[in-house]
Amino acid sequence: MTSGAQTEEVAARPTPPQRVLPTAVVALLVAVLCALAAGLALWSLHRMLEPPAGVDALLVALALVALLPLVPAVRAFGDDRRRARHLAAGRLAPARHEAASGREHAHTAMGYALAVLVCAGLVWFTTANDGAITTTFLRWEFLRSSFANVLDAFWINVEVAVGAQLLVLVVGLVVAVMRLLPGRAGRPLRWLAIAYVDTFRAIPSIITLYLVGFGLKLAQVPFFKDLSPVWLAIIALTLTYSSYVAEVYRAGIESIHPSQWAASRSLGLSYGMTLRTVIVPQAVRRIVPPLLNDFIGLQKDTALIGVMGVTDAFAQSRLTASNVFNLTPVIVVAVLFVLITIPQARYVDRLLAKEQIRTGRS
Repeated sequence: MTSGAQTEEVAARPTPPQRVLPTAVVALLVAVLCALAAGLALWSLHRMLEPPAGVDALLVALALVALLPLVPAVRAFGDDRRRARHLAAGRLAPARHEAASGREHAHTAMGYALAVLVCAGLVWFTTANDGAITTTFLRWEFLRSSFANVLDAFWINVEVAVGAQLLVLVVGLVVAVMRLLPGRAGRPLRWLAIAYVDTFRAIPSIITLYLVGFGLKLAQVPFFKDLSPVWLAIIALTLTYSSYVAEVYRAGIESIHPSQWAASRSLGLSYGMTLRTVIVPQAVRRIVPPLLNDFIGLQKDTALIGVMGVTDAFAQSRLTASNVFNLTPVIVVAVLFVLITIPQARYVDRLLAKEQIRTGRS
């Protein structure tokens, strides 16, 4: 009986928190190694650039930033000591708190240290082979000389993207409605919509651009043969992306509960009026984020319109790059696309967050 009571008493004792010291040691080692790697990468960058005093100060500041993960690693050791003192005094709750805080600091140090290591790897990559990457892609004199011409040509990409997006909104909705037509009467239109979507989703955008840009001119198709290459590019991208957007519309319409259809029809609304006044407005609110994602893809595909003979930003950058035997002008195009795409991507994230809040999913 005594042995059983002792066993129950031991089992009833609360388990003390685990030590933080092993995790803190690992975090400190990782932070030190990553800081050393960052220092070597910055030294390599310094030797390659031979920078003036101002840039030297910037490199020193970056080296100090690389040391920041050491701060939470050291704090983890302090948390472990406080945990031991609380445990020795029998204060179990504060000991658990300090142990959890120490583990959090150690994990934070390792996370930031690994981020420093990734950045150091990128710096090393750009300075490898005596800075061949930097001299090939980032020559400041070529960037300054090509920026104005590339920016002027970039507005053609913007015009094509905006024009195609407006047409895609209309054509995609028409195709989606055709695919959802009910009954035997709508069957032929459903088949045509399915064939359109399947065909243009399967054909790469560059092939559609090439066929529309040159085929309609060669065939002397009335009306189309007189259009400018910019308008032909808009039509080609509309054909491709309407197939994607039609599926987005269809998913949004089918996500509306059937009771909405039933209630609208019971009030005497026709099928068309139900779609126009009840179903489509609700569906559009749900599909805005994926719709914007498709538009970002369309925007990037405007870089392909050079195959039609349009002097867009990419075509202009290639001409400049061939003259200076350097790819810095192409980097200018990449930066311009990034500058107009990232705000849209963040806007999509914001819309998704608002939709989750509205529907109570967060």
